[in-house]
Amino acid sequence: MPIKERTPAERHPDRPLIQVVYGTKAEAIKLAPVLAELDRRGVAYRLVETGQHGAFLPGLRAELGLRAPDVALGGDRDADTVARAAVWGARLGARLLSRRRLRDEVFGGLGGVCLVHGDTPSTLMAGLMARRAGLRVAHLESGLRSGSWRHPFPEELIRLAVMRLAHVLFAPDADAVANLEALVAAGRVRGRVVATSANTGAEALRVALGAAGGVGAAGSGPVVATMHRVENLHDDARFEGFLSLLARVERPAVFVVHPPTEAVLSDRGGRALVEDLGVATSGLVPYGEFTAMLAVAPYVVTDGGSIQEECARLGVPTLLWRDRTERPDGIGANVVLARYDDDVVGAFLADPEAWRRPVALGDERPSAQVVDVLIDELEALAGE
Repeated sequence: MPIKERTPAERHPDRPLIQVVYGTKAEAIKLAPVLAELDRRGVAYRLVETGQHGAFLPGLRAELGLRAPDVALGGDRDADTVARAAVWGARLGARLLSRRRLRDEVFGGLGGVCLVHGDTPSTLMAGLMARRAGLRVAHLESGLRSGSWRHPFPEELIRLAVMRLAHVLFAPDADAVANLEALVAAGRVRGRVVATSANTGAEALRVALGAAGGVGAAGSGPVVATMHRVENLHDDARFEGFLSLLARVERPAVFVVHPPTEAVLSDRGGRALVEDLGVATSGLVPYGEFTAMLAVAPYVVTDGGSIQEECARLGVPTLLWRDRTERPDGIGANVVLARYDDDVVGAFLADPEAWRRPVALGDERPSAQVVDVLIDELEALAGE
């Protein structure tokens, strides 16, 4: 008779645990190095999946080597429209009503420290649930600021809210450290600031490219384009401006369509709106395949924050379709902030190769630093 594997709660019934809560693609990718480090050290932890990207996460988990979650709060569909997001948020919000049920049903009846990542609605709900259940909150990729609550929306507001909830703030770069220290000095944030050597996304990128056989020949693939941010999808001028930009691309190109973008395109005539410009379209592709596409792209046009970080490491010329960014990665080197300015766009498209920089994947291991701190937090809790 096969032996049933015990859950972390069964193995450690009275001990505080690390609880990792995530719900989006980017969160899974950037938490994967931390989970791998926990596994390497044999540190017990629980996984809770909020289901914001419920349809995409099972395949991504398999690709990243993540085990199935101990608790799955969402369904098998993405919260990719306003209506679906409202229903998803209401269901998770309802769990905040009973602290005991929340602690028992979501966190396995255990205390400990809850690790959350980033700036999504999933991040905010995870932080709120953890605080309500009496757990300490550790925020990975903390301290990023754009300086405007409208750019990006709602991410900038969520970042600030989660920073206020967090007891530990993992800052991925010097700018983030400075932002957090200023907030602490002003009394707006009270958590402990921990500077990590890099963003954990750098580790995830190295693993993905290693699995794909390394970085391919620069410029040998198609131009890669993506757009998914609320402030671009639901602003007619910015949406039309992006389509006009795609029409000016003179090389083979592929527009990778996120689910929210698919919904907006459907209201405007579907993918033909893009394909009639001579640009191919694709749905989301596996993470490893996508990073390999970025690595060989002549250039990239995107509004994605994680893509900005990845392209900065890859040295790929990148036009960032945003007014401002919370990330310093690549700015002034290979990444050009478009600011929706036609002159900036024109100058970039005239000679994108001028913005290429050497590949710099690095060898930092911020995940090890994160795990060290999480273990310290658990030991402090166990001693209380």
